[in-house]
Amino acid sequence: MAVLTLFLMGCASEKPLQIQVTNNLDINRSFETVEIDLDLLKSNEELKFTAGKTYKISEVGTTSELVSQLSDTDGDGTADVLLLQPIIDANSSKSFTIGLKDIEDQTDEIPTCYSRFVPERTDDYAWENDRVAFRTYGPVAQKMIEDNVPGGTLSSGMDAWLKRVDYPIINKWYKKELETDGSYHEDDGEGLDNFHVGTSRGVGGIAIKVDTAYQFSRNFTDYKTIETGPIRTSFWITYAPWKAGDKTIKEKKYISLDRGSNLSKFRVEIDGSETLSVGLTLHEKDGETTTDVEEGWVSYWEPYFGSELGTGVVVPSSAMLGYDKYVTDAKDLSNLYAQLKVVDGEAVYYTGFGWKKSKQFSSKEEWNNYLKQFAKKINTPLQVEIVQ
Repeated sequence: MAVLTLFLMGCASEKPLQIQVTNNLDINRSFETVEIDLDLLKSNEELKFTAGKTYKISEVGTTSELVSQLSDTDGDGTADVLLLQPIIDANSSKSFTIGLKDIEDQTDEIPTCYSRFVPERTDDYAWENDRVAFRTYGPVAQKMIEDNVPGGTLSSGMDAWLKRVDYPIINKWYKKELETDGSYHEDDGEGLDNFHVGTSRGVGGIAIKVDTAYQFSRNFTDYKTIETGPIRTSFWITYAPWKAGDKTIKEKKYISLDRGSNLSKFRVEIDGSETLSVGLTLHEKDGETTTDVEEGWVSYWEPYFGSELGTGVVVPSSAMLGYDKYVTDAKDLSNLYAQLKVVDGEAVYYTGFGWKKSKQFSSKEEWNNYLKQFAKKINTPLQVEIVQ
């Protein structure tokens, strides 16, 4: 989750590499992803890759190894950062060593952070971690609607799957829906898909305002899974060019979800507009909105099928311009929008949900505090120094 600044404090290549991670906030930090540039590691003679080796990270003074993951942040097929998630108390630091170890045999287990294309359910794309799950819809589902074929979906909104277990459920739920008498619309103890998207923005779909209305794309047209793993899953999806007034919009989303986070990160490449809006569906319009433009977040907390549900958008680096609680009688088009600046053809935001029944959040106040702290953390990331 964090974007880190790394400082080189030594260059003795014969010694094991040691890093120090510092938390400059007065809140404890955990489940935040630190990214270490592989070029910095490869400059150390002791850390040059050989066949059958990978990196290992241990806290100084212990023998326990941290979970880590090699990650391809730009989707070019080559890993360029090493991920870890240290636990750092408020206003404190910890030191870690980075070495090499033998690559362990791969297992058939589904990783904690998982995503895939789902051709057996038309052409969804779904992703999840240990706290939340999502999906969105592809071109076959759109064509079914256009051809009046039952079972299609016409939407570029983002669907929330309300899971309440910490293990992967995507494959289990699709199998239950498609191959058994059960349904993922029923909660058998793991949660369910009862979140209505329709043509709304769901949880974090984008739009562009034209005069007094919002325009948006249809279903995604192409995709690529970049990675799955113990810390992060990521992928990209693209859309056919679409019209917003007299503008032609080109849109590509890089989406990632890290372990322990209720919010996915969206990096949107956008051509044709200098602003965009990120929406949260208002469903029955009976929930409560909370906004803080200066801190960069918006929240919607609503009663939902016998429980309560919070959705939110967090915008880093003072890129949030404002918000718009857009209410209309048109079906599914009422959304709470966060307004973003597009800088050099790109916008970044985080979006997700918290379901009361999952026991992760018990109230609107807890959910809003999570978003508030999330905003603080991404704008004051953990700092990493190489101290060998």
